[in-house]
Amino acid sequence: MRTLPARQKGFTLIELMITVAIVAILAAVAYPSYLESVRKGRRAEARAALTNLLQQQERHLTQNNSYLAFSTGFLLAPFRTHSASSGNLGDASHLLGARLCQAMNGEVPTARDCIEVFAVPRTAALADPAATEIAVDSLGRRRCNGSSTTLKPCWP
Repeated sequence: MRTLPARQKGFTLIELMITVAIVAILAAVAYPSYLESVRKGRRAEARAALTNLLQQQERHLTQNNSYLAFSTGFLLAPFRTHSASSGNLGDASHLLGARLCQAMNGEVPTARDCIEVFAVPRTAALADPAATEIAVDSLGRRRCNGSSTTLKPCWP
């Protein structure tokens, strides 16, 4: 009596290479979308921190009759947060700062008139080409510096 040969179990090299190619194509399509989602999340975090800082600046104005300008990354006693996120520099994607507003109609505003709060990426690895600096001032004017010519990436 003649027996049939046992069928081999497993994958051929061609089947394995096709599977690897499909996974690589899916990853190539999905990774840029993932990066853009992470950037949008960091921008939202920075906007929330800027709003919080601007509220604290308004509180400082009512108590001391002037806004307080400071460089990015400095921890100031009047303000509870100095970076986007929990206020901990290790977790932050952006550093916050405050400066006097730019000249308006040829007049340079004082610390009692206008303050602009801004957020910049903490490190080059966290840099966002569409939004290198997000800013808002006490008059409600918003700015977005970066490769985009509109406010949309920073202020949707």
